Amino acid sequence: MNRRALIAAASLIAMSAPAFAQTEIQWWHAMTGANNDVVVRLAEEFNSSQKDYKVVPTYKGSYADTMNAGIAAFRAGNAPHIMQVFEVGTATMMAATGAVKPVHVLMKEAGEPFDPKAYLPAITGYYSTAKGDMLSFPFNSSSMVMWYNKDAFKKAGLNADQPPKTWPELFEAGKKLKAAGFPNCGFTTAWTTWANIEQLSAWHNVPLSTKANGLDGFDTELKFNTPFHVRHLQSLVELQKDKTFDYSGRTNTGEARFTAGECPVMITSSAFYANIKANAKFEFAAAPMPYYADMKDAPQNSIIGGASLWVMGGKKPDEYKGIARFFSFLSDVDRQVKLHTESGYLPITRAAYDKTKASGFYQKNPALEVALIELTNKEPTDNSRGLRLGNMVQMRDMWAEEIEAALAGQKTPQAALDAAVQRGNQTLRQFERSVSR
Repeated sequence: MNRRALIAAASLIAMSAPAFAQTEIQWWHAMTGANNDVVVRLAEEFNSSQKDYKVVPTYKGSYADTMNAGIAAFRAGNAPHIMQVFEVGTATMMAATGAVKPVHVLMKEAGEPFDPKAYLPAITGYYSTAKGDMLSFPFNSSSMVMWYNKDAFKKAGLNADQPPKTWPELFEAGKKLKAAGFPNCGFTTAWTTWANIEQLSAWHNVPLSTKANGLDGFDTELKFNTPFHVRHLQSLVELQKDKTFDYSGRTNTGEARFTAGECPVMITSSAFYANIKANAKFEFAAAPMPYYADMKDAPQNSIIGGASLWVMGGKKPDEYKGIARFFSFLSDVDRQVKLHTESGYLPITRAAYDKTKASGFYQKNPALEVALIELTNKEPTDNSRGLRLGNMVQMRDMWAEEIEAALAGQKTPQAALDAAVQRGNQTLRQFERSVSR
């Protein structure tokens, strides 16, 4: 073939195969181990499903590390497109003016089908405005349940198929368990403020703070030093004395006490499921959180834990189009069902929950439905939609310090909760000032 023919052939090939460039979508996350595998698989599946966009997931450390890295990157002008942020970082993300693009705006501008009512309100409420506008996209959601050792219940003469429903019933069961060979712990909780302040308040439909727990404004004031809250902490203080209740720390580091068989009852995240399934050498089950029967609205509904996906500001229209396409991909009913049944994450749409239920999955895996039953127990109220409090990570530590002081006998429960509220309100005012500048 002569030179002129080669040039003509090359031109023909170029015309028949137009240049193609994918738009990259950077996704920063905090998932490790098997959860990291889920993130990577979802990105790969999306990338294989179309040719216009490529989602690139990157692990950036803990939840707090990921959020801080994302905010710093935004200020430096090189933020990722999507950032995974834990639920207590919601107020901080909202206050980062110009740093985020609300999901409801994103989906509308991109022309992607989007119906907020298709999502479970107890999950989306945490990440939405008072008007119901979704700010971020729910991803790995969980709630708090009561895990219990069925073998231990049988040993203590308790009905392993009818776990305690109320706190007083749990107190009595804890005494029997302690006497039956569990001297160091009848029952316990992980995430002490989530269990004994945050979830306790929502589950009983009492306010943790004003302004719908901060969802209606940053000028909120804490209210969890009421006689109800004090009564609960007083009960734990009394039971701590003989280890019917035994404190297991501020986070989830004490969960191993359950899987090791030391504590036969552990109130913690529903996301503990995979860990228990892999490590427990006994028969286990999950039940809803206990409640106080004399509280007229209890049980109400639980609030979620976990994280959501925030869309960062300052991106190009075609990049936002890709993000919206990815969120539609994640919302697919069959994909949500698969994600839920394989990973233990809660399904975020009503249709995915209904389809999982209709398949009979929960009959063989009842533990995975408990958190969903709690979340959908009743329509959320201003007291149970969620929390939106600034500097929540720091406040949790303050509240835990005061709970620890009460359990150690250094303060009365009333004094401890009064101090927790006072210190927390000071922190909230500092946050409010910082966002109003």
